[in-house]
Amino acid sequence: MTKKKNKIYKKKGNVVKDLTKNIFKVLKQDSEKSYNHKQIAAKLKISDTDGKTQIIKKLAELAATKEIKEVERGKFQVNVDRKYSIGTLDVTSTGNGYFVTDDYEDDIFIPNINLGKGLHNDTVKAYVYKRRSGKKYEADVVEIIERAKTEFVGVLQKSKTKNFGFVVPDNNKMYADIFVSESKLNGAVDGDKVQATLLDWPKNSKNPFGKITTVLGKPGDHNTEMHSILLEYGLPFEFEPEVEKDAESLSIEITEKEISKRRDMRKDLTFTIDPKDAKDFDDALSFTKLENGNYEIGIHIADVSHYLQPKTILDDEAYKRATSVYLVDRVVPMLPEMLSNGVCSLRPHEEKLTFSAVFELNKKAQVVGEWFGRTVTYSDQRFAYEEAQSIIENVKLSDDVQAYTMPEDISITDESYVVAPEVVEATLKLDELAKILRKKRMKQGAISFDRVEVKFNLDEEANPVGVFFKESKDANKLIEEFMLLANRKVAEFIGFSKGKATNNTFIYRVHDEPDVEKLASLENMVRKFGYKINTDTKKSTSDSLNQLLSDVHGKAESNMIETLTIRTMSKAVYTTQNIGHYGLAFDYYSHFTSPIRRYPDVMTHRLLQHYLDGGESPKADKYEEKCKHSSNREELASKAERSSIKYMQVKYMQDHKDEIFEGVITGVTEWGIYVEISSNKCEGMVRIRDIKSDYYLFDEKQYAIVGQASKKMYQLGDDVKVRVKHTDLERKHLDFALIEA
Repeated sequence: MTKKKNKIYKKKGNVVKDLTKNIFKVLKQDSEKSYNHKQIAAKLKISDTDGKTQIIKKLAELAATKEIKEVERGKFQVNVDRKYSIGTLDVTSTGNGYFVTDDYEDDIFIPNINLGKGLHNDTVKAYVYKRRSGKKYEADVVEIIERAKTEFVGVLQKSKTKNFGFVVPDNNKMYADIFVSESKLNGAVDGDKVQATLLDWPKNSKNPFGKITTVLGKPGDHNTEMHSILLEYGLPFEFEPEVEKDAESLSIEITEKEISKRRDMRKDLTFTIDPKDAKDFDDALSFTKLENGNYEIGIHIADVSHYLQPKTILDDEAYKRATSVYLVDRVVPMLPEMLSNGVCSLRPHEEKLTFSAVFELNKKAQVVGEWFGRTVTYSDQRFAYEEAQSIIENVKLSDDVQAYTMPEDISITDESYVVAPEVVEATLKLDELAKILRKKRMKQGAISFDRVEVKFNLDEEANPVGVFFKESKDANKLIEEFMLLANRKVAEFIGFSKGKATNNTFIYRVHDEPDVEKLASLENMVRKFGYKINTDTKKSTSDSLNQLLSDVHGKAESNMIETLTIRTMSKAVYTTQNIGHYGLAFDYYSHFTSPIRRYPDVMTHRLLQHYLDGGESPKADKYEEKCKHSSNREELASKAERSSIKYMQVKYMQDHKDEIFEGVITGVTEWGIYVEISSNKCEGMVRIRDIKSDYYLFDEKQYAIVGQASKKMYQLGDDVKVRVKHTDLERKHLDFALIEA
């Protein structure tokens, strides 16, 4: 895309959806007037040929579905007679819903009684009408077009007198229990945690009918709950035997013939820096000082695409999964262990097949030369982040760098060892260059989310016995900057040539600009804490967001404000349509550096090699479909990861019911206040009905609840004290009791 087009389509994430909404916006300005595609383009400030073509195609689609009508050749009006629309159902935890459709600018409320057996995220047909009082719309679901989900995890409650039961879903957006007859219980007994498949929902039945497909175990059992989380989001927790067999049959020998096809970089000083408990080492860095005073830095990535061939059982499974899933106590890999932790992992003192981005950088960290291609490498050293950080903190870069003795309390082997001078020097120089790259990136408008991660100390049975916070340090940022460099430069290499954008099909990682309304809401929110953000321009927005994140760092309200800031951001997605990456301030960006755990990186490797071999650009449609699938799987994995953290937090708090904790109010609703405990980031709810000192009312404008008699206010950001009142592991929910002064 050209830069002009980027401006047009960067209003929100989904290009097609936004174009539909914008066309409706134009047509509804005067519903009696008709418009042709040129007039609509002018109204939307679209002047390029491709943009106008998109409008023509979209008008034809909308006319075919009778959402608009063609009143004369090439001239269109909104179809005011049409009261039925197709869209997505968004069910809330209260049991009501919202109808989300391109036909209307705002989401339309649906009371529970009018959901018409529609479930969360279903594609439905709805009748839209105005309420008797006021101008707001409501909708009734009249037809289920497509179920988004038919499998649900929950607890079986069997009838005490008859041989049937109901599965009570864990998901609070699933408002109906599932009826299961005796013949479909599949051996499950009362109280079992199960997976049930929805089969039918008879017209006169309050409940859907289903069958139990998997008995997971007893609620509260650790493995049962972890498997439940995965199944709730449609994620697998083991490989089928034929997939494992396909992986085991791969030839893993690195032959001389294969080496001859690659750039041999085995003699270049190479090492990895990863988390202590990592087993799948996707990436390694090589470092060479050049005679001209510059540095050759190789970013070497496991060559997964060499082993993962298209149209194989293994590739089909990897695509289906699309991502590894990182739960609190385990990793559910995209690839079988033989590949992810074995042949593809860049383990120390082993030769590996790699795909590399090699750069010549000068002392100002400017890229003065680049090379992309397949390589063979040899890792000389494996570091944990803590070990590399120890070098960075304790050694100064000089002309005469000495060996460094790694302390035994830092060493991943629990024994002191000596790091060679050349490795120490490489680590320090890479850190220096990474800091220059980061500074440049921030100056160009990148946003820095250096969030504190909540981690758990687990005992042998995976019970949480402690909570600690993990913060990104220089060693983490060193790796991050060079991975970003490789991802950016690969995308530029394919997408930008001779000063202009190419039309080559490629896998981009894009991130749209923040939603204007969400930014305004954030601005109002942070003002209550004494902070300001300036949203006048793109640059002032990113600068002030960075300042905000810096100002709140380490404060009690930091986690809440960081979370709210992230929510203003659009979601990063995979697509063949490049609009740049707002958060990183890159015009071109892809994912190239983690093919062991992300399928889009595998596609990136394949396409990059295809172009290096002189291939023509393939059609984008097939890849766009794969991008959407990958983005969807990534979102599901992210939800599962968050659920596992929430589960561990609730489990941890079960053993601390008698303690009083200090916390901060992170949310205020009409039914209660959310409180985050400062010492462990666990969040729970204090229900308004449980505050006995007064009758409290919700004040939406002040983000507060206010006592009717006392006028005492509990406001967003206030410090409070709470005690655990109730823990619900199945629903991953904490109830707090407020300790009133």
